[in-house]
Amino acid sequence: MSFMSPPPPGFGRDTLPPDDTVRWVPNRKAAVLSAINDGSISLEDACKRWRLSLEEIQLWQRAVDKVGTPGLRVTRVQIYRSLFESDDSNGKK
Repeated sequence: MSFMSPPPPGFGRDTLPPDDTVRWVPNRKAAVLSAINDGSISLEDACKRWRLSLEEIQLWQRAVDKVGTPGLRVTRVQIYRSLFESDDSNGKK
């Protein structure tokens, strides 16, 4: 499997990533957010299942809210992290 391999067959937005996921591509992040938002899994259970912090999931959600799924790319989060995090420290802008 190469670094740029497509996701495995059947992997889609409605499919949750494996519990041992360590490589968080945008589609996996979006799938977790979708499951949390539709009530399929609680925020607390998602944090435990994938060993994520509440802050990380909240950052993902703010990224999606501000720029859509492309904001979940690691390079976008690095570029926009201060923008995504600014809502917490200063209230909504």
